[in-house]
Amino acid sequence: MAGSVETRKSGRKTKKTARPQPHVAPLEALHHFDSGRRDFTPYGFTCEIWEPRQMQRPDRHDEIEINFLDRGTLTYLIGGERVTVQPRRVTAFWAAVPHQIVAFNKVNYYYVVTVPFGWVLQWGLPERLMTALTQGQIVADARIDRAKLDQRLFEQWHEDVELAPDTNREVVVLELRARLLRLAHSVLENQVPVTADSEAVCSRQQTNLDKAEAMACFVARNYTSRIQVRDIAECVGLHPDYAATLFRKTFGTTLNVLVTRHRVAHAQRQLVTTDDRIVNIAQEAGFDSLSRFNRAFKQIAGTTPREYRKTLGQSPPEPAPRPR
Repeated sequence: MAGSVETRKSGRKTKKTARPQPHVAPLEALHHFDSGRRDFTPYGFTCEIWEPRQMQRPDRHDEIEINFLDRGTLTYLIGGERVTVQPRRVTAFWAAVPHQIVAFNKVNYYYVVTVPFGWVLQWGLPERLMTALTQGQIVADARIDRAKLDQRLFEQWHEDVELAPDTNREVVVLELRARLLRLAHSVLENQVPVTADSEAVCSRQQTNLDKAEAMACFVARNYTSRIQVRDIAECVGLHPDYAATLFRKTFGTTLNVLVTRHRVAHAQRQLVTTDDRIVNIAQEAGFDSLSRFNRAFKQIAGTTPREYRKTLGQSPPEPAPRPR
């Protein structure tokens, strides 16, 4: 019988079960969903191997999640719809939308990559892909001729992140961005036209989705400015109260939370890639006070900006002594 252990990684509790398949390295372990985790607890940037299990409740976290199955199928309940993920195809979705595995068939294991939503928004991916993701769709590569290459890529990413995450992060992120670009091209090449009947039924819903997506894009482009809900609502011509309600019903989170998460993600990138002063990073990210920044950062990242930089980034140089 396979044993199980619990570990803490990136500020979250995850459960692992020793891998039973003989064709997989026995020293590795399979992750599975911890039903005790709180909604929107960040996973951060990860590349892990998961065991298929039915989830007792939906999960929500503000990352783009990318799945790759070795075989079989995995069925999600996402945004109120059942969607089946096919094997050996790169599949991505925005995990802020409630998602829950309700069934699986003949899946030995599957790869799970999570990338902070704020990172992906700044990758300059084609608008069609970002629109599909922010509307809560599961986007899958229509081409299966890349399966062997994708298998090797996920194996390499997992090994890189497990063995030397700090050293290999930049390379893996660059390769992930390139793979999502290919996924976007696949979506463009193989789009399925909507029938007239479907258009008639969904026209009002699509209008709402378009407005919600436009608000998400407005936030992504302007979060470093002092924007408020009324500014976001104005960009789509809606009353602020109606805009806030529409956005919450579409994406399962509020506009203010989305703005804050963008700002914190921006600050996280600056903390690990620059030696700028924390107060300057907070201002650049759009926060109007250091105390609000520290409070929001601790709530989302689970640690202080200083500790985050110490753990994952680079410490700033010591200030030069002042002349006497």
